[in-house]
Amino acid sequence: MSVYTQPTDPAKRRSAALTDGWERAPARAMLKAVGFTDEDLAKPLVGVATTWIETMPCNFNQRVLAKHVKDGIRAAGGTPIEFNTISVSDGVSMGTTGMRASLISRDLIADSIELVVDGPLLDGLVSIVGCDKTIPAGAMALARLDVPGLVFYNGSIAPGKFRGRDVTIQDVFEAVGARAAGTMTDEDVHALESVACPGAGACGGQYTANTMALVLDFLGISPRGLSGIPAEHPSKAEAARAAGELVMKVVREDIRPSQILTREAFENAIAAVAGSGGSTNGVLHLLAIAHEVGIELELEDFDSIAGRTPIVADLKPGGRYVAVDMYEAGGVGLMARELVGAGVAHGDARGVDGQTLSEVGTSVQERPGQDVVVSWQEPLKPTGGIAILRGSLAPEGCVVKLAGHERLYHSGPARVFDSEEACFAAVKARSLKPGDVIVIRYEGPAGGPGMREMLHVTAAIVGEGLGDEVCLITDGRFSGATHGLMVGHIAPEAARGGPIAAVRDGDTITLDVEKRRLDLELSDEELASRLAGWTAPAPRYERGVFAKYAKTVSSASKGAVTS
Repeated sequence: MSVYTQPTDPAKRRSAALTDGWERAPARAMLKAVGFTDEDLAKPLVGVATTWIETMPCNFNQRVLAKHVKDGIRAAGGTPIEFNTISVSDGVSMGTTGMRASLISRDLIADSIELVVDGPLLDGLVSIVGCDKTIPAGAMALARLDVPGLVFYNGSIAPGKFRGRDVTIQDVFEAVGARAAGTMTDEDVHALESVACPGAGACGGQYTANTMALVLDFLGISPRGLSGIPAEHPSKAEAARAAGELVMKVVREDIRPSQILTREAFENAIAAVAGSGGSTNGVLHLLAIAHEVGIELELEDFDSIAGRTPIVADLKPGGRYVAVDMYEAGGVGLMARELVGAGVAHGDARGVDGQTLSEVGTSVQERPGQDVVVSWQEPLKPTGGIAILRGSLAPEGCVVKLAGHERLYHSGPARVFDSEEACFAAVKARSLKPGDVIVIRYEGPAGGPGMREMLHVTAAIVGEGLGDEVCLITDGRFSGATHGLMVGHIAPEAARGGPIAAVRDGDTITLDVEKRRLDLELSDEELASRLAGWTAPAPRYERGVFAKYAKTVSSASKGAVTS
């Protein structure tokens, strides 16, 4: 028998075309140069994608975890092929022009994973993810490719300790405002920054990274109970190996993302965002993931589901605890139990790990006396942490975060800024006044480009003591660490001629959450006249990835997608 006629492993549904037969000798020759053997190439080839980078703690443990994932794949009869893509740190770039790269990176990461999986015709995929954009990007790529696989979260950072209390990066951002207000010294801020981030892992509160990690658990595309283990927990390496073993089961059984990412799964994920007081970025990213798998989601789906979902997790930024606390209290199973019990999540939705959401909830091992996640019958709030508004200022919709404050109405004069930097200068100068509606525009998906997050500004406002006295609206985004009355994702955006482009200083803007309205108090005729005289600003970038993104990106109301 020829060495080229050995039987093909039936799980090599894609890679057989790359590795099998005498015609493929050149490909095998190059793969052998990397270190693969004939035995390796006869097995299913499974990609292990990382977003490791040295610019942040969020993904810093991924190269170590990748080794353990690969060990699990080999032990279960596969051949792992590791590759990496990029990542941009929101926390590091926040408040600078570098933040424009962050959302752009989400789609670029998804594109990169797609290319590497389709280039060498890999049979399966584990995406190891860790920060705000890499988590949805990993899910977007898997949904688009529809190859057997899963997304594995590298885990949350531990809280820092500052003068006897737990702190996170949120505290450092708010310290900037406190320093501007004179309530903290340079020495105070320096001492805080030096202890706030004690090691590897994504930002600790229910900010965007941990919101999206919870989302992937509720979508079912991440192995529940494994991803939620904190980054530097002793059992994280074992969890990574188990994820590698699991993906081989998924590959052999040909379980596709399209079988997991159903309409019910997305409704579960929306409930998880709402019930945990999670980041408004969850709206943007879920719309994008749904787009990749062909599930129709509308902004009103988020509003209706949040409207019947109780907040049951007492997590920062609006609450007291961080993700490590939730893990130690019992983990994702606590959220599953309460949201299924409340009737707002579909308990029969099955995940890539084979468990239904109900099974995840009933098998939870709860720490006695924990109060990180409370009963749905006695929730922290009766309805969820987000709402969708429309109105004359946001005809295509916008998102308001409701967790962490009690304000549902604000009407006041506009203070208009055409960039985040201009607004931050006003914060530093302490020129904002109680009652103001702060407008930051030309920061949308196309106008920014890249839809910068405004944590640099919002945290400074809170740190300065104005958090409960002003409202901020923008066509950009907010960090999951933002709290206060903040409205983002206003669509259409200013750069594409949305009504927010017509606002002038002193105009009255009214936000009414109960009526789901955001209105510019002008007559239809005056608004139309202003918009008729509006001229689009010159693009900030004429070439390169920023210019390309600005030309191709969709509205935030559609997930700001480029696919």
